[in-house]
Amino acid sequence: MKNKITQLFKNVAPSLMSIGLGLLFGVVIIVVSGMFNERQTYEDIWYGLNSLVLGMLNDGLPSLGTGLFRATPIILTGVSVAFAFRTGLFNIGASGQFTVGGFAAIFVAIKGPFPGIGNWILAVISAMLAGALWAAVVGLLKAYRNVNEVISSIMMNYIGMYLVQYAVINTVFDYVKNQTVPVPIVSTTPTLGLTSIFPNSSVDIGFFIAVIAAIIIHILLNKTTFGFELKACGFNQHASKYAGINSKRNIVISMMIAGALAGLSGALVYLSASGNHIEIVDVLATEGFTGISVALLALSNPLGVIFSGLFIVHLQLGGFYMQAQKFAPQVVEIILSAIIYFSAFIVFFKEFINKKKGGKK
Repeated sequence: MKNKITQLFKNVAPSLMSIGLGLLFGVVIIVVSGMFNERQTYEDIWYGLNSLVLGMLNDGLPSLGTGLFRATPIILTGVSVAFAFRTGLFNIGASGQFTVGGFAAIFVAIKGPFPGIGNWILAVISAMLAGALWAAVVGLLKAYRNVNEVISSIMMNYIGMYLVQYAVINTVFDYVKNQTVPVPIVSTTPTLGLTSIFPNSSVDIGFFIAVIAAIIIHILLNKTTFGFELKACGFNQHASKYAGINSKRNIVISMMIAGALAGLSGALVYLSASGNHIEIVDVLATEGFTGISVALLALSNPLGVIFSGLFIVHLQLGGFYMQAQKFAPQVVEIILSAIIYFSAFIVFFKEFINKKKGGKK
Protein backbone atom coordinates (compact mmCIF):
# COMPACT_ATOMS: atom_id res chain seq x y z
CA MET A 1 0.00 0.00 0.00
CA LYS A 2 2.82 2.37 0.91
CA ASN A 3 4.60 1.63 -2.39
CA LYS A 4 1.43 2.41 -4.34
CA ILE A 5 1.02 5.76 -2.57
CA THR A 6 4.69 6.59 -3.22
CA GLN A 7 4.34 5.69 -6.89
CA LEU A 8 1.16 7.75 -7.18
CA PHE A 9 2.93 10.74 -5.65
CA LYS A 10 5.85 10.35 -8.07
CA ASN A 11 3.42 10.30 -11.01
CA VAL A 12 1.41 13.29 -9.82
CA ALA A 13 4.24 15.42 -8.43
CA PRO A 14 5.52 16.75 -11.80
CA SER A 15 2.06 18.01 -12.75
CA LEU A 16 1.47 19.58 -9.34
CA MET A 17 4.87 21.28 -9.41
CA SER A 18 4.28 22.64 -12.91
CA ILE A 19 0.84 23.93 -11.91
CA GLY A 20 2.29 25.64 -8.85
CA LEU A 21 5.13 27.26 -10.78
CA GLY A 22 2.81 28.28 -13.61
CA LEU A 23 0.32 29.87 -11.21
CA LEU A 24 3.12 31.68 -9.38
CA PHE A 25 4.38 33.00 -12.71
CA GLY A 26 0.82 34.07 -13.58
CA VAL A 27 0.35 35.90 -10.29
CA VAL A 28 3.56 37.85 -10.93
CA ILE A 29 2.35 38.76 -14.44
CA ILE A 30 -1.04 39.87 -13.13
CA VAL A 31 0.40 41.99 -10.31
CA VAL A 32 3.08 43.61 -12.47
CA SER A 33 0.69 44.34 -15.34
CA GLY A 34 -1.83 45.78 -12.90
CA MET A 35 0.78 48.04 -11.32
CA PHE A 36 1.66 49.55 -14.70
CA ASN A 37 -1.97 49.90 -15.81
CA GLU A 38 -3.28 53.31 -14.81
CA ARG A 39 -6.89 52.16 -15.21
CA GLN A 40 -6.50 49.47 -12.51
CA THR A 41 -6.38 49.92 -8.78
CA TYR A 42 -4.89 47.55 -6.22
CA GLU A 43 -8.46 46.52 -5.46
CA ASP A 44 -8.91 45.52 -9.11
CA ILE A 45 -5.76 43.38 -8.90
CA TRP A 46 -7.01 41.68 -5.73
CA TYR A 47 -10.45 40.95 -7.15
CA GLY A 48 -8.89 39.81 -10.42
CA LEU A 49 -6.77 37.25 -8.60
CA ASN A 50 -9.84 36.21 -6.62
CA SER A 51 -11.78 35.66 -9.88
CA LEU A 52 -8.93 33.55 -11.25
CA VAL A 53 -8.86 31.34 -8.16
CA LEU A 54 -12.65 30.90 -8.06
CA GLY A 55 -12.79 29.98 -11.76
CA MET A 56 -15.84 27.80 -12.34
CA LEU A 57 -17.27 28.85 -8.97
CA ASN A 58 -17.44 32.59 -9.69
CA ASP A 59 -21.17 32.46 -10.36
CA GLY A 60 -22.07 29.40 -8.30
CA LEU A 61 -23.92 26.49 -9.88
CA PRO A 62 -24.56 28.17 -13.27
CA SER A 63 -20.85 28.76 -13.90
CA LEU A 64 -20.01 25.29 -12.57
CA GLY A 65 -22.43 23.77 -15.08
CA THR A 66 -20.87 25.86 -17.85
CA GLY A 67 -17.45 24.62 -16.78
CA LEU A 68 -18.51 20.97 -16.93
CA PHE A 69 -19.93 21.52 -20.42
CA ARG A 70 -16.80 23.27 -21.68
CA ALA A 71 -14.58 20.59 -20.15
CA THR A 72 -16.36 17.77 -22.00
CA PRO A 73 -14.77 18.20 -25.46
CA ILE A 74 -11.24 18.89 -24.23
CA ILE A 75 -11.34 15.89 -21.89
CA LEU A 76 -12.19 13.67 -24.86
CA THR A 77 -9.61 15.21 -27.21
CA GLY A 78 -7.14 15.02 -24.32
CA VAL A 79 -7.85 11.31 -23.87
CA SER A 80 -7.48 10.92 -27.64
CA VAL A 81 -4.03 12.52 -27.62
CA ALA A 82 -3.01 10.74 -24.39
CA PHE A 83 -4.02 7.35 -25.80
CA ALA A 84 -1.93 7.98 -28.91
CA PHE A 85 1.02 9.08 -26.75
CA ARG A 86 0.81 5.93 -24.67
CA THR A 87 0.89 3.80 -27.81
CA GLY A 88 3.92 5.65 -29.16
CA LEU A 89 2.06 7.92 -31.58
CA PHE A 90 1.50 11.68 -31.73
CA ASN A 91 -2.09 12.43 -32.69
CA ILE A 92 -1.92 16.10 -33.61
CA GLY A 93 -4.89 15.54 -35.93
CA ALA A 94 -7.55 15.59 -33.21
CA SER A 95 -8.83 18.91 -34.58
CA GLY A 96 -9.69 17.41 -37.98
CA GLN A 97 -11.17 14.28 -36.40
CA PHE A 98 -13.25 16.49 -34.10
CA THR A 99 -14.61 18.47 -37.06
CA VAL A 100 -15.35 15.42 -39.22
CA GLY A 101 -17.05 13.69 -36.29
CA GLY A 102 -19.05 16.82 -35.48
CA PHE A 103 -20.34 17.06 -39.05
CA ALA A 104 -21.28 13.37 -39.12
CA ALA A 105 -23.24 13.86 -35.88
CA ILE A 106 -25.08 16.93 -37.18
CA PHE A 107 -25.91 15.27 -40.50
CA VAL A 108 -27.31 12.11 -38.89
CA ALA A 109 -29.16 14.07 -36.19
CA ILE A 110 -30.95 16.14 -38.84
CA LYS A 111 -31.46 13.57 -41.58
CA GLY A 112 -31.28 10.32 -39.61
CA PRO A 113 -33.99 7.67 -39.87
CA PHE A 114 -34.94 7.47 -36.21
CA PRO A 115 -36.77 10.35 -34.54
CA GLY A 116 -36.35 11.17 -30.87
CA ILE A 117 -33.74 9.56 -28.66
CA GLY A 118 -32.62 7.09 -31.33
CA ASN A 119 -31.27 9.87 -33.55
CA TRP A 120 -28.74 11.28 -31.08
CA ILE A 121 -27.43 7.82 -30.23
CA LEU A 122 -27.00 7.01 -33.91
CA ALA A 123 -25.41 10.43 -34.44
CA VAL A 124 -22.85 9.78 -31.69
CA ILE A 125 -21.95 6.38 -33.15
CA SER A 126 -21.65 7.93 -36.62
CA ALA A 127 -19.32 10.63 -35.27
CA MET A 128 -17.06 8.03 -33.68
CA LEU A 129 -16.93 6.02 -36.91
CA ALA A 130 -16.18 9.14 -38.94
CA GLY A 131 -13.39 10.19 -36.58
CA ALA A 132 -11.95 6.67 -36.59
CA LEU A 133 -11.94 6.43 -40.39
CA TRP A 134 -10.36 9.87 -40.71
CA ALA A 135 -7.58 8.89 -38.31
CA ALA A 136 -7.17 5.51 -40.03
CA VAL A 137 -5.61 7.30 -43.03
CA VAL A 138 -2.82 8.57 -40.75
CA GLY A 139 -2.42 5.13 -39.22
CA LEU A 140 -2.18 3.40 -42.59
CA LEU A 141 0.42 5.88 -43.84
CA LYS A 142 2.43 5.37 -40.64
CA ALA A 143 2.18 1.57 -40.63
CA TYR A 144 2.73 0.78 -44.32
CA ARG A 145 4.76 3.74 -45.63
CA ASN A 146 6.41 4.97 -42.41
CA VAL A 147 5.04 8.48 -42.97
CA ASN A 148 5.51 10.60 -39.84
CA GLU A 149 2.08 10.88 -38.19
CA VAL A 150 2.71 14.48 -37.13
CA ILE A 151 3.03 15.62 -40.75
CA SER A 152 0.16 13.53 -42.10
CA SER A 153 -2.22 14.40 -39.24
CA ILE A 154 -1.56 18.14 -39.67
CA MET A 155 -2.40 17.80 -43.36
CA MET A 156 -5.54 15.84 -42.51
CA ASN A 157 -6.65 18.66 -40.20
CA TYR A 158 -6.89 21.10 -43.10
CA ILE A 159 -8.32 18.55 -45.51
CA GLY A 160 -10.99 17.71 -42.95
CA MET A 161 -11.85 21.36 -42.32
CA TYR A 162 -12.33 22.19 -46.00
CA LEU A 163 -14.08 18.91 -46.80
CA VAL A 164 -16.57 19.49 -43.99
CA GLN A 165 -17.19 23.03 -45.22
CA TYR A 166 -17.94 21.68 -48.69
CA ALA A 167 -20.22 18.97 -47.26
CA VAL A 168 -22.06 21.44 -45.01
CA ILE A 169 -22.79 23.84 -47.88
CA ASN A 170 -24.23 21.00 -49.96
CA THR A 171 -26.29 19.29 -47.22
CA VAL A 172 -27.22 21.12 -44.00
CA PHE A 173 -26.34 24.77 -44.69
CA ASP A 174 -28.13 27.86 -43.38
CA TYR A 175 -27.31 30.46 -46.08
CA VAL A 176 -28.55 33.34 -43.93
CA LYS A 177 -26.32 32.62 -40.93
CA ASN A 178 -23.40 30.99 -42.77
CA GLN A 179 -23.53 27.89 -40.56
CA THR A 180 -25.23 24.52 -40.20
CA VAL A 181 -28.97 24.48 -39.61
CA PRO A 182 -30.02 23.84 -35.99
CA VAL A 183 -30.18 20.27 -34.72
CA PRO A 184 -33.79 19.37 -33.79
CA ILE A 185 -34.40 19.46 -30.05
CA VAL A 186 -35.50 15.81 -30.08
CA SER A 187 -32.09 14.84 -31.48
CA THR A 188 -29.94 16.73 -28.96
CA THR A 189 -28.15 14.96 -26.12
CA PRO A 190 -30.42 14.62 -23.06
CA THR A 191 -29.78 16.70 -19.96
CA LEU A 192 -31.36 14.24 -17.49
CA GLY A 193 -32.44 17.17 -15.33
CA LEU A 194 -28.91 18.58 -14.99
CA THR A 195 -30.07 22.01 -16.18
CA SER A 196 -32.31 22.15 -13.10
CA ILE A 197 -29.30 21.54 -10.85
CA PHE A 198 -27.08 23.89 -12.88
CA PRO A 199 -29.49 26.59 -14.14
CA ASN A 200 -28.59 28.85 -17.08
CA SER A 201 -25.92 26.44 -18.29
CA SER A 202 -25.58 23.96 -21.19
CA VAL A 203 -24.46 20.96 -19.16
CA ASP A 204 -25.82 17.58 -20.26
CA ILE A 205 -24.85 13.91 -20.08
CA GLY A 206 -21.88 14.60 -22.37
CA PHE A 207 -19.63 15.22 -19.35
CA PHE A 208 -20.41 11.80 -17.89
CA ILE A 209 -19.85 10.17 -21.29
CA ALA A 210 -16.41 11.81 -21.40
CA VAL A 211 -15.55 10.54 -17.91
CA ILE A 212 -16.71 7.00 -18.78
CA ALA A 213 -14.64 7.09 -21.98
CA ALA A 214 -11.53 8.09 -20.01
CA ILE A 215 -12.08 5.23 -17.54
CA ILE A 216 -12.56 2.72 -20.36
CA ILE A 217 -9.33 3.85 -22.06
CA HIS A 218 -7.46 3.59 -18.76
CA ILE A 219 -8.67 0.02 -18.28
CA LEU A 220 -7.91 -0.86 -21.90
CA LEU A 221 -4.32 0.40 -21.67
CA ASN A 222 -3.43 -0.92 -18.24
CA LYS A 223 -5.57 -3.96 -17.58
CA THR A 224 -5.84 -5.81 -20.90
CA THR A 225 -3.49 -7.81 -23.12
CA PHE A 226 -4.77 -5.89 -26.12
CA GLY A 227 -3.72 -2.60 -24.51
CA PHE A 228 -0.25 -3.99 -23.80
CA GLU A 229 0.09 -5.03 -27.44
CA LEU A 230 -0.92 -1.56 -28.63
CA LYS A 231 1.69 0.09 -26.40
CA ALA A 232 4.35 -2.41 -27.44
CA CYS A 233 3.72 -1.85 -31.16
CA GLY A 234 3.81 1.91 -30.82
CA PHE A 235 7.11 2.02 -28.97
CA ASN A 236 9.03 -0.66 -30.88
CA GLN A 237 7.58 -2.17 -34.04
CA HIS A 238 10.53 -4.49 -34.57
CA ALA A 239 10.47 -5.95 -31.06
CA SER A 240 6.70 -6.45 -31.17
CA LYS A 241 6.98 -8.13 -34.58
CA TYR A 242 9.64 -10.47 -33.16
CA ALA A 243 7.19 -11.29 -30.33
CA GLY A 244 4.56 -12.31 -32.88
CA ILE A 245 2.40 -9.18 -32.67
CA ASN A 246 0.96 -7.67 -35.85
CA SER A 247 2.49 -4.22 -35.37
CA LYS A 248 1.08 -2.61 -38.53
CA ARG A 249 -2.48 -3.60 -37.73
CA ASN A 250 -2.17 -2.36 -34.15
CA ILE A 251 -0.75 1.02 -35.21
CA VAL A 252 -3.80 1.53 -37.42
CA ILE A 253 -6.13 0.41 -34.62
CA SER A 254 -4.46 2.81 -32.17
CA MET A 255 -5.01 5.76 -34.48
CA MET A 256 -8.61 4.70 -35.12
CA ILE A 257 -9.38 4.55 -31.39
CA ALA A 258 -7.80 8.00 -30.92
CA GLY A 259 -9.84 9.31 -33.86
CA ALA A 260 -13.06 7.81 -32.49
CA LEU A 261 -12.53 9.66 -29.20
CA ALA A 262 -11.96 12.96 -31.00
CA GLY A 263 -15.02 12.32 -33.19
CA LEU A 264 -17.08 11.64 -30.05
CA SER A 265 -15.89 14.99 -28.71
CA GLY A 266 -17.23 16.75 -31.80
CA ALA A 267 -20.56 14.97 -31.49
CA LEU A 268 -21.09 16.01 -27.88
CA VAL A 269 -20.35 19.66 -28.73
CA TYR A 270 -22.66 19.97 -31.73
CA LEU A 271 -25.48 17.78 -30.40
CA SER A 272 -25.87 19.80 -27.21
CA ALA A 273 -29.06 21.75 -26.66
CA SER A 274 -26.99 24.96 -26.43
CA GLY A 275 -27.27 25.28 -30.21
CA ASN A 276 -23.65 25.00 -31.37
CA HIS A 277 -23.12 25.11 -35.13
CA ILE A 278 -20.31 24.46 -37.57
CA GLU A 279 -19.55 27.85 -39.11
CA ILE A 280 -18.01 28.25 -42.55
CA VAL A 281 -14.78 29.93 -41.45
CA ASP A 282 -11.20 28.91 -42.22
CA VAL A 283 -10.27 28.18 -38.61
CA LEU A 284 -9.25 24.81 -37.19
CA ALA A 285 -11.19 23.58 -34.16
CA THR A 286 -9.31 24.73 -31.06
CA GLU A 287 -10.56 21.76 -29.01
CA GLY A 288 -8.09 19.47 -30.75
CA PHE A 289 -5.08 21.60 -29.86
CA THR A 290 -6.26 22.25 -26.30
CA GLY A 291 -6.48 18.48 -25.95
CA ILE A 292 -2.71 18.30 -26.52
CA SER A 293 -2.12 20.65 -23.58
CA VAL A 294 -4.54 18.64 -21.44
CA ALA A 295 -2.76 15.38 -22.27
CA LEU A 296 0.70 16.84 -21.61
CA LEU A 297 -0.37 18.24 -18.24
CA ALA A 298 -1.83 14.85 -17.29
CA LEU A 299 1.39 13.08 -18.39
CA SER A 300 -0.74 11.04 -20.83
CA ASN A 301 -2.72 9.40 -18.03
CA PRO A 302 -6.37 9.00 -19.20
CA LEU A 303 -7.70 9.44 -15.66
CA GLY A 304 -5.43 12.42 -15.10
CA VAL A 305 -6.87 14.00 -18.26
CA ILE A 306 -10.24 14.35 -16.50
CA PHE A 307 -8.69 16.54 -13.80
CA SER A 308 -6.33 18.46 -16.08
CA GLY A 309 -9.25 19.23 -18.42
CA LEU A 310 -11.35 20.55 -15.54
CA PHE A 311 -8.38 22.56 -14.27
CA ILE A 312 -7.76 24.24 -17.62
CA VAL A 313 -11.45 25.15 -17.98
CA HIS A 314 -11.41 26.40 -14.39
CA LEU A 315 -8.64 28.85 -15.29
CA GLN A 316 -10.30 29.83 -18.58
CA LEU A 317 -13.54 30.75 -16.83
CA GLY A 318 -11.54 32.60 -14.18
CA GLY A 319 -9.96 34.61 -16.99
CA PHE A 320 -13.41 35.39 -18.36
CA TYR A 321 -14.57 36.82 -15.03
CA MET A 322 -11.29 38.73 -14.64
CA GLN A 323 -12.37 40.98 -17.51
CA ALA A 324 -14.68 42.77 -15.06
CA GLN A 325 -11.51 44.08 -13.39
CA LYS A 326 -10.11 45.33 -16.73
CA PHE A 327 -7.80 42.34 -17.25
CA ALA A 328 -7.30 40.97 -20.75
CA PRO A 329 -8.46 37.31 -21.04
CA GLN A 330 -5.14 36.47 -22.73
CA VAL A 331 -3.46 36.52 -19.32
CA VAL A 332 -4.91 33.06 -18.66
CA GLU A 333 -3.42 31.75 -21.91
CA ILE A 334 -0.03 33.00 -20.68
CA ILE A 335 -0.52 31.11 -17.41
CA LEU A 336 -1.59 27.91 -19.19
CA SER A 337 1.38 28.13 -21.54
CA ALA A 338 3.72 28.57 -18.58
CA ILE A 339 2.21 25.54 -16.85
CA ILE A 340 2.75 23.37 -19.95
CA TYR A 341 6.33 24.56 -20.37
CA PHE A 342 7.10 23.96 -16.69
CA SER A 343 5.51 20.51 -16.99
CA ALA A 344 7.79 19.59 -19.89
CA PHE A 345 10.84 21.00 -18.08
CA ILE A 346 10.11 19.11 -14.85
CA VAL A 347 9.63 15.81 -16.68
CA PHE A 348 12.92 16.38 -18.51
CA PHE A 349 14.66 17.23 -15.22
CA LYS A 350 13.21 14.10 -13.58
CA GLU A 351 14.49 11.87 -16.39
CA PHE A 352 17.90 13.57 -16.24
CA ILE A 353 18.20 12.86 -12.50
CA ASN A 354 17.12 9.23 -12.99
CA LYS A 355 19.80 8.74 -15.66
CA LYS A 356 22.43 10.26 -13.41
CA LYS A 357 21.46 7.93 -10.57
CA GLY A 358 21.53 4.98 -12.95
CA GLY A 359 25.00 5.96 -14.16
CA LYS A 360 26.37 6.09 -10.61
CA LYS A 361 25.14 2.59 -9.88
